[in-house]
Amino acid sequence: MRIANLAGRATIVTDDGLIDLASSSQGAFSASVDKCLTQLEWIGSWLASAVPAVTDATTPRELLGDARLGPVVTRPQQIFAVGLNYRHHAKEMKLPLPKVPMVFTKFVSSLCGPNAEVPVPSETTDFEAELVVVIGRASRDLDVKDALAAVAGYCVGQDFSERTLQMQGTPAQFSLGKSFRNFTPIGPWLTTADEVVDTTDLGIRCAINGTEYQNSSTADMVFTVAEVVSYLSRVVELRPGDIIFTGSPHGVGQGQTPPVFLRPGDRIVTSIDHLGRIENLAVATERVA
Repeated sequence: MRIANLAGRATIVTDDGLIDLASSSQGAFSASVDKCLTQLEWIGSWLASAVPAVTDATTPRELLGDARLGPVVTRPQQIFAVGLNYRHHAKEMKLPLPKVPMVFTKFVSSLCGPNAEVPVPSETTDFEAELVVVIGRASRDLDVKDALAAVAGYCVGQDFSERTLQMQGTPAQFSLGKSFRNFTPIGPWLTTADEVVDTTDLGIRCAINGTEYQNSSTADMVFTVAEVVSYLSRVVELRPGDIIFTGSPHGVGQGQTPPVFLRPGDRIVTSIDHLGRIENLAVATERVA
């Protein structure tokens, strides 16, 4: 099942068109995508038994560039991210593989929809394609073997990074450097966990103006999705709607020779197998670095 946030309303995306969840269920389910995260099993059962008619004939392909699409979660309490979680990315950055997940946060005010414009605050603004995990139930102290049961679904994300601010100071300012306005686009929709059979072998790509820089697979992850979810749950309570960026593969702008950073006018297309794609336009803004 795929659920999108279309103009602020939870919308089921089918191959034949779109289904407005609240109106089609006569109010049995909320129009809020956030509230639906803990009801996915019931929504799926209702969808299979009621077989509601589409309320909008827009196809998934047509929907991808729709400006009405918002983030698949609108008010996460926590946004986590994992650094250096792909082997070849660590190699291109000339850094050793981490022994435990390298966790930082992206602040909620940076969250945006899949087609949002991204203001470029410096000449060292980078791109990082990422598989994003959305938590569906409150959880603590999860074993690795049980961790995926806490996941509501997955989507495509971009961890835009302002490298100058990120690396200022000792220690570095990871969270600030990754939390400028619209630095956290996610979408295009939430693909529920039951539709993603294997999170350890998903192709992941990023292209700038049609030139592909990142092309890898989650098979290159240092820590699997289950291991990351379990690790976080041993410290914090994971809550419905929480978002986890699981790391970026090699090919980021900083890893190029010479480096390739974003400029106003650049079009960034990020895609993951079975999850869709998001597309962001870099735009000018007041420079901070």
